[in-house]
Amino acid sequence: MKYTPAPTFPILGDGFSDDAEPAHFPKHVLRFRNQRWAERVGLGDLDAAAWERHFARFAPLAENLARPIALRYHGHQFDVYNPAIGDGRGFLFAQLRDDAGRLLDLATKGSGTTRWSRGGDGRLTLKGGVREVLATEMLEALGVYTSKSFSLFETGESLMRGDEPSPTRSSVLVRLGHSHVRIGTFQRFSHERDEARLRALLDYSVEHYGDPDGELARAEDRPAAFLRVVTERSAALCASWMVAGFVHGVLNSDNMNVTGESFDYGPYRFLPKYDPDFTAAYFDHGGLYAFGQQPRAVFRNLTRLADCLRPLSPAAPFGALLRAFEPALVAGVQTKLLARLGLVSCGHDTDAALVDAVFAFLEASGVGYARFFFDWYGGFASERRAVESAASDAYRGEKFRTLLALFELYTPRDATRLAHPYFQKTEPCDLLIDEIEAIWARIAHADDWSAFDAKVAAIRAMGEGSFNSFATR
Repeated sequence: MKYTPAPTFPILGDGFSDDAEPAHFPKHVLRFRNQRWAERVGLGDLDAAAWERHFARFAPLAENLARPIALRYHGHQFDVYNPAIGDGRGFLFAQLRDDAGRLLDLATKGSGTTRWSRGGDGRLTLKGGVREVLATEMLEALGVYTSKSFSLFETGESLMRGDEPSPTRSSVLVRLGHSHVRIGTFQRFSHERDEARLRALLDYSVEHYGDPDGELARAEDRPAAFLRVVTERSAALCASWMVAGFVHGVLNSDNMNVTGESFDYGPYRFLPKYDPDFTAAYFDHGGLYAFGQQPRAVFRNLTRLADCLRPLSPAAPFGALLRAFEPALVAGVQTKLLARLGLVSCGHDTDAALVDAVFAFLEASGVGYARFFFDWYGGFASERRAVESAASDAYRGEKFRTLLALFELYTPRDATRLAHPYFQKTEPCDLLIDEIEAIWARIAHADDWSAFDAKVAAIRAMGEGSFNSFATR
């Protein structure tokens, strides 16, 4: 793949961003380099010095943005509208095409203060960087459309934080993502009643993040068509979170973009066991963004996008378009659950019954979330392997009988995958908080990165075994 620069965001003109100045760090110690995605965007041949120059010192990439820009946006944060936000510890560094022709962003986290830092130091803790790398690797392996952690450097500063032992080590992360145009970006210009910039943002999003065949760009009612597409994408994303057992933690409207790609990982969690009330953020006291509330949170943000688009097309049927979210979510959960189990569809009604039976069993039995999908990958073809697992007692009980009968109706999508080394193991690859803390403890106390490196390798092996996810996007 040849490096293909595509610095399009400045076309929007004034009012969408502000120039930013990268921080100067005392150290640049590379801790993670995503070589496989570097190759997919034509940067795989960069040597160590060039990698550091671009992704720790932020020298511009050739024919790309001349200087970084901090993007402007607003957002509902825990249901309270905040007009004083924007990129406060990151910036858009470059835009380029991947091997599928998509416009992608290279953006930062922890790269210093900007106009929108609101008194913060603009830095990222090393622990926060490690957590984001692990989150993106795990989600990609599970088939979730996610931003990619592209690069992580330790930067040699001591940071003070109220939510982890301080002083703590610092880092700067570069993430590769399919757009940083957020629902909150539209909210900013709607709030300011700036219809010209609102329309320009819509046209930019349609041109660069529309559908490959250009149907969206040709639509007679572009705002309505755009909302339909974003609703479909967001439903698919939410469905993939639910099947992955992932709790984002902070589903504010500025943390959702228009491409349906998951990004920005703070206090995330993966479910130990099925629990609709499970929350990720220690400060989410009311459970606004609990696991089972994620569909409601996503829908709420889509209604806010509809409110922003309404002035551009007052007669558009936005209510009807939003009502498509629920059936799209249901269909997405069916598709994603069958993919995680490696099964061929038996048709809508049977697939719906399987989904209901899976979640009913998980809730009633308390079997580990990742354990279940590991044990029963391939459905009935894995019965012998499943009954030898640590959860075998649960699979012999009355609660499992209905589900077992449904499994008998399905065929594996690719039975040869059961011979993959991943399925010869006795334990699934998971990413629960205790393991993340143990990985970090070895880094913090002994600068031992072996557990981190081993976990990334194990996650990728799981993805290759069950989803072959890297071959998709």
